Amino acid sequence: MKASDLFVQCLESENIEYVFGVPGEENADFMMSLENSSSIRFVLCRHEQGAAFMAEVYGRLTGTPAACLSTLGPGATNLITGVADANMDRAPMLVLTGQGSTTRLHKESHQIMDVVKMFEPVTKWAETVIHEDTIPEIIRKAVRVARTEKPGAVLIELPEDVAKRETSATPITPVRYRRPVAAAAAVHEFAARIRGAKQPVILAGNGCVRKRASEQLRELVQITGIGVLNTFMGKGAVDPDMPECLYTIGLGSKDIGTCAIDAADLVIAIGFDMVEYHPHLWNPEGDKPVVSIDFLPAEIDEHFNPENELVGDIADNLAALVGVFRDEPTEGFDTAQQAATRRDMQEDHKEHAADDTAGPIKPQKVLFEVEKLYGDTGLLLSDVGAHKMWIARHYHCRTPNGCLIPNGFCSMGFALPGAIGASLVDPERSIISICGDAGFLMNVQEMETARRLNSNITVMVWEDHAYGLIAWKQSQEFGRHTDLSFGNPNWGHLASAFDWHFQQVEVGGDLPEALKAAKDHIGPSLVLVPIDYRENQKLTERLGELTCSI
Repeated sequence: MKASDLFVQCLESENIEYVFGVPGEENADFMMSLENSSSIRFVLCRHEQGAAFMAEVYGRLTGTPAACLSTLGPGATNLITGVADANMDRAPMLVLTGQGSTTRLHKESHQIMDVVKMFEPVTKWAETVIHEDTIPEIIRKAVRVARTEKPGAVLIELPEDVAKRETSATPITPVRYRRPVAAAAAVHEFAARIRGAKQPVILAGNGCVRKRASEQLRELVQITGIGVLNTFMGKGAVDPDMPECLYTIGLGSKDIGTCAIDAADLVIAIGFDMVEYHPHLWNPEGDKPVVSIDFLPAEIDEHFNPENELVGDIADNLAALVGVFRDEPTEGFDTAQQAATRRDMQEDHKEHAADDTAGPIKPQKVLFEVEKLYGDTGLLLSDVGAHKMWIARHYHCRTPNGCLIPNGFCSMGFALPGAIGASLVDPERSIISICGDAGFLMNVQEMETARRLNSNITVMVWEDHAYGLIAWKQSQEFGRHTDLSFGNPNWGHLASAFDWHFQQVEVGGDLPEALKAAKDHIGPSLVLVPIDYRENQKLTERLGELTCSI
């Protein structure tokens, strides 16, 4: 058979469902082979970056890689930002790029560049198919590496002449393996260290939103009564209605949740990635006792040096820990500061819930209304900008992966294409993206993709006519900011041009009705909200005056 046919068969044997991308001349053979697949769907995108974000969200929600595809040269460079975002946010992904003939890779030639070397820093593994018979091994390894904790992106480059060759090789049958767990003695030692603390607190990171890990974490929390702070990417690991939920931590400045860590005599980091919230921000002296449960040994850092580690499958290690505490219950911990943290955060969240004034709407009010509609079983995807900080602080979901925030690589332009990918994973789920007016326009062309697929999504744009997060950060450091303002399109005309349902909200009290209308609409909806980012500076001033109280 032709090598490109074998390539597709190998993808089918790995149960790859989607390839998102923009093809070119150099992967024409692959595209012809893919067209004959009965189990893989190709989604034509309007930009390679959008394709990568769609594949990233698919991987984050399912734990199984989808593929994103580009041609060589500029197609590959367009792809790389989304790939880097997926890799740093631990999303399994296959990256498929075309390449010119192997007979011209060694010399100056049209559109030829070393794609593999370019992608090596932003993938777990990157490889070129030099010989057609190696395709089964390369794809089997690629999928295994992409799925292995911590998950990430893997690149396979297929040169155009290799794709055309004949081969007698056949796909390798996938064999899954069980992740290892810590020894029983290590689990008992870990439990003893927790029992020796008076005010332990749990810091739940990205690794905790895996379904089984979240279930076991909730059980551990119920048995021990230890409070949980989640990172931006750990949202939904514990239910916000649980009394032990201390909400989200991760702002660059001191916040209410920091009080719980300051008071703790032991931080139990579970599934924590340092790319989420660097330890120097919550353990500045490096003297806070820390223990860790994670898939891999802890990264070396002077501010994060765990005394004890349970390395291996998080869910299984948590289950073993639950068993120890169930057999030998704790006598209880001092949770007064944690109770105060939860109380103060709840009061903060409700401050502007009833706001119904006209004009720019407060971020707190918007998120209060969004959470009522989407917080139980829906999905919110955040883009990157000032709105991300408000979503992280004020939006709470009850299911793991109920809120997706890019917080490792932090790439703008994520949320619109990400929502399209999410709608393919679960067409019946209520999905909303929140974007700034800057981030939305970075991948605005994918509005056509959403319309073509009839994606059942709502995209809310917070309009402030500026790069609001940069203005916020500059103002914090320098007391002023540079000119960061820009103009915007007529949003109603833009929505009409792409045949999207459109609403503009000018009064806070109109938000519930507008959100419900968008949610109930079949197909893509755009909701425009003029946002009151004067709240940014007010939050900075309030947190600057923060004192921890019980």
